[in-house]
Amino acid sequence: MENITGVYANETDCREVQIPNEIFFTIAMVSLGENLLVVVAVIRNKNLHSPMYCFICSLALFNTISSLSKTWENIMLVFTNTGHLNSRGDSVLKVDDVMDSLLCMSFIGSIFSFLAIAVDRYVTIFHALRYHNIMTMKRAKAILSAIWAFCGCTGVVMVVFFHNVAIMMCFIILFVFALVLILFLYVHMFLLARHHARKIASLPGSTKHHNLRGALTLTILFGVFIACWSPFFLHLLIIMVCPQNPYCECYRSLFQIHVILLMSHAVIDPAIYAFRSAELRSTFRKMFLCSDSRLCH
Repeated sequence: MENITGVYANETDCREVQIPNEIFFTIAMVSLGENLLVVVAVIRNKNLHSPMYCFICSLALFNTISSLSKTWENIMLVFTNTGHLNSRGDSVLKVDDVMDSLLCMSFIGSIFSFLAIAVDRYVTIFHALRYHNIMTMKRAKAILSAIWAFCGCTGVVMVVFFHNVAIMMCFIILFVFALVLILFLYVHMFLLARHHARKIASLPGSTKHHNLRGALTLTILFGVFIACWSPFFLHLLIIMVCPQNPYCECYRSLFQIHVILLMSHAVIDPAIYAFRSAELRSTFRKMFLCSDSRLCH
């Protein structure tokens, strides 16, 4: 990520916060294991071959790419610190650009996969009777193909034209647009869940726990997303708006913490999206215990 940290370096009283490489490596490996488990489970269990789980699998794949890229980058840093690699060598710089492109692709892909999941849940709630006609596997595959093609191209453009302010502004506007759209979808779904909870609670002998629990889950999903992603994009905005301001420079000194938050989101994703699914939990148990021969081979 030298392209991001090395821009507009300026003298400041705030020292850059350094996170040990071991922490990056540990988070990356945990994320890699979790997300690969989700991908394998979705591929092997035919009951999970539905649009929603395809979007979850896409999110897990983007998180896997992010974890692999960060792990490889940490390995390169270890070799550089021990003098086995020249950090300014042409081959090292090219590999670093590739890793940065993959990281940008995975981060953008996570946003759009998250958005696809939000749209899928929205259609499930508001168009339940027509869901299978609206969200077909053919359309889901077309959506995923578009997401991966767009994110792959965007990842390359982001690294090649990083110093172009217009490109960075488009990237930030894209993030804000996706954020607002996701916010609208989840707020609408939350209000509907609360409305249903009140109607069910008014019935004799009913309970509102399940609906409120679902509404709370939606709130947590969006809250975690904002908490993990916003600092990084604020960092990018500060680079363009006030690169020479010492106060802005102090915020930029926290860059590695912002990267930790992004990587942590890749660890939290499987717990929120996947491990709360009864079907996935059942698949995991069968995979680990080999109670179903179809999932063990």
